[in-house]
Amino acid sequence: MSRRKGGTALNVIVIGGGQAGLAAGYYLRRAGVDFTILDAQPEPGGAWLRGWDSLRLFSPARHSSLPGWPMPRFPHEGYPTADHVVDYLAAYEKRYELPVERSVRVRSVRRVAGGYDVDGRFADAVISATGTWWRPFIPAAARGLPGRQLHTVHYRDPRELAGQRVVVVGGGNSGAQIAADLVGHVDLTWITRRPPRYLPDEIDGKALFDIATNRPGGVGALGDIVAVPPVRDARDRGLLEARPMDRRLVAEADTVIWCTGFRPALGHLSPLNLRDRNGHVSAGQGLHLLGYGDWTGPASATLIGVGPTARAAVAELVRT
Repeated sequence: MSRRKGGTALNVIVIGGGQAGLAAGYYLRRAGVDFTILDAQPEPGGAWLRGWDSLRLFSPARHSSLPGWPMPRFPHEGYPTADHVVDYLAAYEKRYELPVERSVRVRSVRRVAGGYDVDGRFADAVISATGTWWRPFIPAAARGLPGRQLHTVHYRDPRELAGQRVVVVGGGNSGAQIAADLVGHVDLTWITRRPPRYLPDEIDGKALFDIATNRPGGVGALGDIVAVPPVRDARDRGLLEARPMDRRLVAEADTVIWCTGFRPALGHLSPLNLRDRNGHVSAGQGLHLLGYGDWTGPASATLIGVGPTARAAVAELVRT
């Protein structure tokens, strides 16, 4: 295991080079900390590299920025595409000369005297920012069903499913957006656990961030689905009608797309035994979890929301 050479400089390893890892890198750079970002992906962009073709942000570019540098304006109509976000993250990484090592998948993090062993590298402190996209959740109900079983992460374009009987399961944003994307291309059934709860049409990502950080109950108190233009259009035309869960409908489908969420990708931290008896995860001294959801900071899994959480994590890390 390699250790830092002499001196008292703080040495930090950030695991994950997506939006959360880059935000952490920005504040580590400002703090004058010696750090390295290890990213499993071969190119910049994080989970935005894997979104479906029509995926767009909930907000204009000016309200979808990482700390320090506003996202450039999207030059076309509507909200920025995933490709625009990937380009921004790549440029952000280059602009701040963030030291990212790519195609490096961290297998384990262990406590050692004075810090942490990250696959043989020594770190005084670790920021884990691996997100959730790499750990999709598919319910046990999918096991043994006939037909093709997909998850949100596998969906790309409606043309690959043209003419099929497709069931989309899930009443959140991904379920609504993918269902809207499939309208007119497939024999569509959209299944939700409860009737869809749309946020007011004027709500976008900036408003979501403000609500998440300032309103009791957060965004969930208002609704589950942001009515982005394609969803709004399909809904208003009566083409986005949800049905309650029916196993028969699922079993008869050619393809089922499970838009049923994700779990934190924390397998590399398993040697640290961070879960308590209730299954909750809590970081220890010198270890910070960043960007996994509201439990790691309000709206911390969003572009606009991860900055404040990253700033606080780095400030705490330097202070202790």
